[in-house]
Amino acid sequence: MAKRDPNKTARNRLIEAFKSKLRELLPDVLAATGIESEASLNALIGSRNDDFFDLKHDVVTSQDQFVSRWLHGLKSSALNEGVASDLWLWKNIKKHKQLQDYTLLFLRRSYLKHFDELSKNRPPVAEAEIWIGQENAHYGLLVTPRFRNGQWENDKSEIRAFPKGYWTIGHVMQTGLAIPGKEKIFKFNDIDQYLLFFQDTLVRNSGSQYEYEIAGYYCDFVAASSDPESVPLLIPEFRYAGLAAKHVYRLDFLVINPYSLDKVGFELSPWSTHGYLKKIGGLTQKKINELAADNFAKEMKKHRAYFKEHGVFCLICTDELLKNTKVLFSEEIEPYLQPEKPQIQLSFEILEEFSNS
Repeated sequence: MAKRDPNKTARNRLIEAFKSKLRELLPDVLAATGIESEASLNALIGSRNDDFFDLKHDVVTSQDQFVSRWLHGLKSSALNEGVASDLWLWKNIKKHKQLQDYTLLFLRRSYLKHFDELSKNRPPVAEAEIWIGQENAHYGLLVTPRFRNGQWENDKSEIRAFPKGYWTIGHVMQTGLAIPGKEKIFKFNDIDQYLLFFQDTLVRNSGSQYEYEIAGYYCDFVAASSDPESVPLLIPEFRYAGLAAKHVYRLDFLVINPYSLDKVGFELSPWSTHGYLKKIGGLTQKKINELAADNFAKEMKKHRAYFKEHGVFCLICTDELLKNTKVLFSEEIEPYLQPEKPQIQLSFEILEEFSNS
């Protein structure tokens, strides 16, 4: 059985404590305002979240921020837009201390109930779908995949509520890999099955000895993790143009931070395939230099394109690093597989202790 998160347990206890306090306030609020029932009161307050927040995109990092934004939205709707129900609520919150206390408490509870969705970054729709793999052997990794009109897309309304860390092992275990043009998803029974598919299908098809070795070290890293589902994916053969039939670029490996959504790519660039000049017999030094410069320019164009189009910062691994792929993995790639949670992660254990003191 998975170990319970003590912070989440403390948050649930806080939510229950808020619920009890709301029930204590309820009779006086109903008497003062003439509202018929608890359900009507809660609907009056809770139904406005969709209007006062962009719940698909806004990142709200505290209860105070949530309450402030909600009240600002209510005031603007009531006084500037003249929405009758909001004007009634605004006037009565200011008039009745009981309703004011209830509303503030209700909003704080709402934030705790939806903390996971409200406090996390979510990928924009355009970045919530990536395609990986070789020609005729490529797959889609989406956040909330659904098949419509003969193609895969994300259910935009559910991206924020996705229960796993974006672009982690848990992500691919939740969604599987979509097969282009078919209403079929390649699902994995367990993490070992995914890692086998990752190394011996996705990566091995590239034909690169270096990629295959690094994939093996990644599999070992995931297997040794105490929480493998939280490990960011080492995404192989990220396709620059997605599903476009004509291939432009592929990036050897990509890692996306599940918290910040920052992207870093790893391009394995041995001289034998990225710099070596063939058939130079009889060429002048000037012509050789021109060919070498052209090779370099093509590589830099690729990396600039990935940064400009997808926000991927590329680390280039040349022959010196590729001499020892184990060291390369541990020193250059592994640090990106251990991202720290941002500081907005609240300690509900401390909040609970404070509220009970």
